[in-house]
Amino acid sequence: RDDVESRGLGDVYKRQAYFSHRGMNYAPGGMVELKVGNTERAAKAAAELTGAPLFEIRAERDYPFDYHECVEVSKRELKENARPALAELPEGLGELETLVLCYPCWCGTMPMPVWSFLEALGPGAPRILPLCTNEGSGMGRSEVVIRKLCPQSTVSDGLAVRGSAVRNSKEAVGKWVRSLGLAE
Repeated sequence: RDDVESRGLGDVYKRQAYFSHRGMNYAPGGMVELKVGNTERAAKAAAELTGAPLFEIRAERDYPFDYHECVEVSKRELKENARPALAELPEGLGELETLVLCYPCWCGTMPMPVWSFLEALGPGAPRILPLCTNEGSGMGRSEVVIRKLCPQSTVSDGLAVRGSAVRNSKEAVGKWVRSLGLAE
């Protein structure tokens, strides 16, 4: 660990990674424009409590701004079992012990770039703690998928946060983080 910290990588043993969509998003009552995605907000709230470095999972190609176009792309990727190339991966990924993984529920599961990210963890996969934003689908099948993609990982029960209410979810996120023993 001393060697890792001396290289300036910070606390690579505990990290948060998130995938979030900025742009038009579904919310009760219609569409809203999000300059900061709901999942990014939830991830930042959790990071404040865990003190873990925050990494944004980004595909090389941005997803469409328009909600309906984004849904069509995500449906196609899921149907094709695509693994979109990622813009980058964080350093020290192989040394990771605990990962708080934040993502929106797309098509009943995680966006395909999250699948790409999880597969990049390799065989020494860590303890994974999923946090999923959604508008009524809860965790969907995402926890099952995480366990399938990372069979050597310990996957804790996740937290589902309603995206349109993410601004009011800090207490629920805090309770979840503390229940996992991650709050600083």
